[in-house]
Formats: sequence, structure tokens, C-alpha cells
Amino acid sequence: MNKLAAFKKAVWSHYRAHGRDMPWRRDHRAYYVVVSEIMLQQTQVSRVVPKFQSFVRRFPDWAHLARASVADVLREWSGLGYNRRALWLKRIAEHVVTSPTGELPRTYEDLRELPGIGPNTAGSILAFASDIPHPFIETNIRSAYIHFFFKDTRNKIQDTNIMRLIEETLKDTYIQKRAREWHYALMDYGSHLKSLHPNPSRKSARHVRQSPFKGSNREQRSRLLKAIMAGPFVPVKLSARDRANLAALEREGFIEKRGKNYAIRIRG
Repeated sequence: MNKLAAFKKAVWSHYRAHGRDMPWRRDHRAYYVVVSEIMLQQTQVSRVVPKFQSFVRRFPDWAHLARASVADVLREWSGLGYNRRALWLKRIAEHVVTSPTGELPRTYEDLRELPGIGPNTAGSILAFASDIPHPFIETNIRSAYIHFFFKDTRNKIQDTNIMRLIEETLKDTYIQKRAREWHYALMDYGSHLKSLHPNPSRKSARHVRQSPFKGSNREQRSRLLKAIMAGPFVPVKLSARDRANLAALEREGFIEKRGKNYAIRIRG
């Protein structure tokens, strides 16, 4: 058995014995897939599951999310961090409900036109919402390939080397017919490996240690957003850093100035 065949066998075997249960796997409608994929950017599954369940109860479909106020979406998002992802989701919903079909695009190129949808998120949406095989890399996929194929490599591993293996894997006709399930299996296998070994992704050229939240601009922006949501927010005794963060929040569409005060934007 060659190494690629052994890899596929290991991934499938682990999945059949230990596949994870997640709400967006039980119901893989496009809306659920997009909400979960945007939430999972830079956030662990254990934190996402309860927020996902709460979010889709509050906004059960594209239409409810598109109609919601920015303030309501941000309140529901609270606790996940990286608040611009909430705005991306709302803007995607607005695009979907105003499109001629009223549905999420089903091609890679059209998905890439949507806010917050990079190449890897577009590939994951194709796999999970439409069962279409398209090569993409995320942290667990990267870990799975690095552990199996680059275990003894000392140099930082480029994603281009991993992508060649991913593309070769997707030539398998069995996998092509089961793109959704294969990627579930692959991510579960990568997650499992990280629980057994030092994170294989540390050997990636893309690996960057996340900067601390405390004292960061992210923390400052989160604090300002919470104060503005509690409103009315009167900007007195602001530091230069606060003023810079307020300006950034305004540019990105979170807030707007009303007279001398700031408020959450009414619409996205």
C-alpha cells in the first residue's frame, strides 16, 4: 500500500470509529454551513457549538438575519470575538435575499465575491453545503497532512506542498462522491492528532502564535462596542488609542456618528 492510500485508510478508519457529532453536520443546509464556517474562523469548536445553536434560534434563516439590526446581530455574537465576522454574515444574508435566486451561490468564484469568504472558506462551503470536492486547507487538514507526510521534515512546510497532496487525494473517485463526509473525516483526524501530539501545524510556514487578547486593540474595540451598544455613548476623555479604534469601527461599518455621539449603525 502506498503512503497516500495508507493515509486515506487511516482517515476513514478513525472517522468511522470516532466521527464527531455537530449540529451543522446533522443539518447541512447552506445557511447552517455558512454560519458555522464563519464562526469557526479562529474559534474552537467547543466555543462555537452553543453560540451556533443560540444564533440560529434567534436568526433561523437568511431572511431573518438580513432583516435583523446590526445591534441585535452583535449582541447575539457577543462572546465569540472578531466581531467583523458577524457583519460579514449579515451582509452575506442581505446578498442572498436580494439575489435573483434567493439562494447562496454554488460556484467557487461566486462564493469568493461574498464578504468574509476567502479561498479556504469557499472550498469548505462547497464541500459541506453542496458535497462538491474543491481543494482547501484549514488548521486540522494542515495538521493531518503534515503529521502523515512531513513528520520528519525540519523546515517550515509550505501550503503549496500540502495542496499538491490534497489535490492528489481528491482524484479518488470514492472521495469525489463523498466530498462532505471526506472532509468531516479529515478534520476529525487532524483534530485527533493534535490531542495526541504537539500541534503538527507548528511545522507549517503559516503558523503564527496568536497575540494575547488582553491589552490588545481587539480588547479595546470590544470594550468600545459594548459601551456603544449600551448607549447613548458620549465620547469624553478618550485616549488617542480609543479615538483611533472608534475611527476603525466607523470605517468598518459597526458604528456611526450621530451629532456628537456614537451609535451602532442601524443597517449593515
